[in-house]
Amino acid sequence: MFARLKALLRKLGRLDRAFLFVLALACAGNLLAPAGMTELVLTVLAFLLAVVVAIKWLVVAVKKVIWRLRYRLLVAYLLIAVVPLVLVGILVWSGISVLGGQLATYLVTTELERTTSDMLTPARGLAWTPPASRLEHARWLAHVLWFRFPGIEIVMRDGTTSRLPEDSTLTPPPSGWSDASGLMRKDGRLCLWAHAVHGSSEVTIVVPVTRRILNNLVPHLGEMQFRRARRVAVPEALPDGGAPPNSFPPQEAFLDREVSEGILVPVAIWNSPGKFEGDLLFLFTRYSALFRAISGQEAEQLKGETTVLTAWMSVFIIVVAVFVIVELVSVVIGVRLTRTITRAVHNLYQGTQRIRAGDFSHRIEAHGNDQLAELSGSFNRMTEDLERLVEVAKEKERLQSEIEIAREVQNQLFPRCLPASNTLELAAMCVPARLVSGDYYDYMNLEASQLAFAIGDVAGKGISAALLMATVQSTMRAQLRAGRDFAPAGDNGGHRLPLSTASLVSRLNQQLFAFTSPEKFATFYFALYDDVTGMLTYTNAGHLPPILVRNGDATRLDVTGTVIGAFAFSEYGESSVQLEPGDLLVGFTDGVTEPENEFGEMFGEDRLSNLIVKHAARETGEIITAVMESVRQWTGSPELQDDMTLLLARRI
Repeated sequence: MFARLKALLRKLGRLDRAFLFVLALACAGNLLAPAGMTELVLTVLAFLLAVVVAIKWLVVAVKKVIWRLRYRLLVAYLLIAVVPLVLVGILVWSGISVLGGQLATYLVTTELERTTSDMLTPARGLAWTPPASRLEHARWLAHVLWFRFPGIEIVMRDGTTSRLPEDSTLTPPPSGWSDASGLMRKDGRLCLWAHAVHGSSEVTIVVPVTRRILNNLVPHLGEMQFRRARRVAVPEALPDGGAPPNSFPPQEAFLDREVSEGILVPVAIWNSPGKFEGDLLFLFTRYSALFRAISGQEAEQLKGETTVLTAWMSVFIIVVAVFVIVELVSVVIGVRLTRTITRAVHNLYQGTQRIRAGDFSHRIEAHGNDQLAELSGSFNRMTEDLERLVEVAKEKERLQSEIEIAREVQNQLFPRCLPASNTLELAAMCVPARLVSGDYYDYMNLEASQLAFAIGDVAGKGISAALLMATVQSTMRAQLRAGRDFAPAGDNGGHRLPLSTASLVSRLNQQLFAFTSPEKFATFYFALYDDVTGMLTYTNAGHLPPILVRNGDATRLDVTGTVIGAFAFSEYGESSVQLEPGDLLVGFTDGVTEPENEFGEMFGEDRLSNLIVKHAARETGEIITAVMESVRQWTGSPELQDDMTLLLARRI
């Protein structure tokens, strides 16, 4: 249990830990010092941290929820469609409610002002009436107004005070009131009143406010009450002992909702002339009653008939029904489109996971001819291409491994040690453009005083050229071993050569022509050197003429025949040259002279000759390094355009 709690605490962030720590301190403070300042501060701090932590985890939860595209789209639909519709609905309903309340307020206040004004007119008439006939007119007026204002009381003061009815205890208002009408609070009771003054005559009319009077301000509008925010089911008793009928209008349609509105009206204070206070008049009605009050229609006139309100309600219900149907159809279409999108994305996600696991044979379903279907088809085509590329990569890896093996084998074919010689120093280097090379060089001792060396260039590059190069090497070495049997007799400077370079190259040509394809050929330079006499005998089969540097001058050796492997009965000659101490013979392939710079200009044999003459006094290895570096600088590219091979022989 402790280990789980410890693991849970490690997962929580610093903010969560701070909240738990402050919460623990607040609980401890509540136990040790309740109602103290420290406990209050810790409680407030814990509450603020709780709010921040709740917001943090809410954000985390929302991020996890909307990780899937389906939930993200649902949230987007809620924010784009549902929330605006709800807000518009609330706005419309609030507007209708406010408009209905304001209309009801206007009707009630207007009618209240008109009613009190109707009371002020007869009061002024009585004030202007002569005192002799004023009481008689007041009796007649009270009788007329009783039906509209039950409980009416009239008090007249002109030196003497008279009241109607005679048993009334109403006293005249305090001095200071001028002509006024409206609502009056007298002895805690709310009344309608009108007060008129003419000279020394004052007439006051007071009517107690009852539910019947309030509800009859705007007939059939609804119920009105002062200082109470809810309707009372039991009506007040009338002065005659009867009870008013329930004036709250019945519901005529589903959308015929109740409207409740509070109206602040000014109320005069009886004992404080000119002083008013506000009082709330609550109105309870319905939209149908409000519409009838505005249009001036009576409920009795509308019985059995199709009212305008009913027609408008029907139209509104139809519009709402159409709106709901359209919304439902839109929801269905939106759900289908959402499922199409999320299904396509889910299939793509599963496909990427399968491919990530290495299953390139997986294909996803593509339905329809829309962009999502095209995307699914593109994914399947991409998977097919990846599957092929994987196969190609595997094949390339296999070939690379084989090429690596071929490179190691080819490296074994090149001579690994220099032949023994007292008067000739040899050095060679082959730098392949690829892993394997089609260039060839070789040297070996024949007898105690003679050695042979060769350089060649097989047509092409890569594996095929390397295989032909191996064929040339094996054939040449076989010919050298068997050469003594075919060596020509005779003297050459008083010494007998073990074999003829021309005959060896001729037999090599026949072997290559017989056992290789017609397009395979090679240039070949083969030389025999006598260590005693310093005589060099050679045959150049179409190879670039080697450069002989003597006393600072460079000369080119001649070519004695065409390439080997191209023609069956090609004839080859041989030439001889006497090497003197200090002479430097340089054999090379076209990979040294034919590389081009960025302007398409080749390195060239003249530039190579000048470079060799310049460095002729240096060690043979240094000369090779200088030539290779110069060619690389000339091309300006780290990649070689062709195999480069150099063979140097210096007479010492």
